[in-house]
Amino acid sequence: MDVALPAVYDPFDLPRTDLAARALRYAEETEPAVIFRHSVRSYLFARALAGHRGMEAGTDFDDELVFVSCVLHDLGLSEQGNGDQRFEVDGADLAARFLREHGTGEDAVTVVWDAIALHTSEGIASRKGPEVALAHAGISVDVLGYGKELLPDGFADRVHAALPREDLAYTMTDMIVHQALANPAKAGPLGFPGQLLRRHLPPGTMPDWYDLIARSGWGDQPTPTDPAA
Repeated sequence: MDVALPAVYDPFDLPRTDLAARALRYAEETEPAVIFRHSVRSYLFARALAGHRGMEAGTDFDDELVFVSCVLHDLGLSEQGNGDQRFEVDGADLAARFLREHGTGEDAVTVVWDAIALHTSEGIASRKGPEVALAHAGISVDVLGYGKELLPDGFADRVHAALPREDLAYTMTDMIVHQALANPAKAGPLGFPGQLLRRHLPPGTMPDWYDLIARSGWGDQPTPTDPAA
């Protein structure tokens, strides 16, 4: 039996399973509103891209898992999900706990964990299973506009009318940086959060790759040629 959802979602084809409805409600209660709307938009864009690729729900991918992956993918930016790991992993762990508490099987939990933990990992998420790849694609459309030209005409306008952006990309970036400033363990120098944090620190405060090589203690020396030359 389909589960009733709030009227704002009536124009869109959201999955109406019990798990999907619970995940939607959990995300709305846990995440900041701007992040929650981003999460739902990401699913809508993921589904639109699936259609563009000729993929059918239930045949080529598990629609419920794509939905859950998208709506829970930024739990790490919530107060409840703000732990000591990079926000993607904190969010993946919290989502996995939520799913297990609702009786979800381990295979499905693994798919969602991968989708959330890898959602900022360009070139990796797209090579995982279809649910992970679609979630990554939808999230990328909503944050950076990657692939938005593949959406049906007028679709993004309808989505944004129902679920306003409120400067999502900058707002989300600020949230990641604020977390990292409060807890630098969340932003290692080689990861995505660290890349954002570096822009907000005095030059040289956070080591880059070459600094890490120099600090390794192995005595490696730079090669005499510049590979970019």
